[in-house]
Amino acid sequence: MSRSLNLAVIPGDGIGQEVVAQGLKVLSAVLPQDVKLETREYDLGAKRWHRTGETLPEAELDALRHHDAILLGAIGDPSVPAGVLERGLLLKLRFAFDHYVNLRPSKLFPNTATPLAGRPEIDFVVVREGTEGPYTGNGGSLRTGTPAEVATEVSVNTAYGVERVVRDAFARADARPRRKLTLVHKNNVLVHAGHMWKRIFDKVAEEYPAVTTDYLHVDAATIFFVTQPERFDVIVTDNLFGDILTDLAAAVTGGIGLAASGNINPTGEFPSMFEPVHGSAPDIAGTGKADPTATVLSVALLLRHLGHEAEAVRVEEAVAADLAARGESRPGPEGSAGGSLRTTDEIGDALAVRVAG
Repeated sequence: MSRSLNLAVIPGDGIGQEVVAQGLKVLSAVLPQDVKLETREYDLGAKRWHRTGETLPEAELDALRHHDAILLGAIGDPSVPAGVLERGLLLKLRFAFDHYVNLRPSKLFPNTATPLAGRPEIDFVVVREGTEGPYTGNGGSLRTGTPAEVATEVSVNTAYGVERVVRDAFARADARPRRKLTLVHKNNVLVHAGHMWKRIFDKVAEEYPAVTTDYLHVDAATIFFVTQPERFDVIVTDNLFGDILTDLAAAVTGGIGLAASGNINPTGEFPSMFEPVHGSAPDIAGTGKADPTATVLSVALLLRHLGHEAEAVRVEEAVAADLAARGESRPGPEGSAGGSLRTTDEIGDALAVRVAG
């Protein structure tokens, strides 16, 4: 375990600036005194694009390579054309740093509202493939803007890419108490990609006899997310299905304002990136209404990835205690504090005190 943490910080847009500050506050409070935290902030996002026309210049991309990890706040602004920042910054980082695991834990914390009846036990993690599928940009448009326009988006699936994310998911499932892994795809219709995923999944399963396996079509999985979420432990799926399923998972576990994520390079060759799932929420930026909990939970993922397991657990326990103490609350759709009357800073201060105690 390194006794220093060299962290790249990309606050980004809107409430990203505010929630990242609280994440750093909690991170500083929880780290052992002999671990030196070094941070470098990167000016990337909508303001940079408006000012210079740049999204992620090669010089910054190269500098980011040398950090242990990246903490991202939020990227996006309605003044920037759709896709510019998403493809030019977020996806560029994922592909350049080979973030082939998108990790999204979903847990129903105490006193957190859920639309589901009976308040089921929900504690699962989605392992989403992050560098293949329909998001590779393999596609195009013919006769654009005419009544005869043809648009294609090609889903790219390689045996190499599928096997490595499946292996990661099996390892994570094997390390959890329930040891259950569910593959989600649509192999009755997407027969080429779907059958390859299932063949590789079944082959790797032979190496993990203690892990119970399951398969669900993606449409069936959405039903069970709502009717029987307790059946899930670890889920592995492709890029597009994972993108959709994880937002549904957030919706049934307190809202997207509590959802944390990690874009992981498991080999350690490149820095992994951790971020709250919610957007930049420009309508509440600067008002102190943003709930930083998702960012703080992303910090817990960051700590665990870098080998600071005890500190990660303390952060997660602090969040659970804080949510229980504030009463039932549903953070807003883009990270607003919802039922909490405290400001962004006050929530961050309370969590920092808990982890340091």
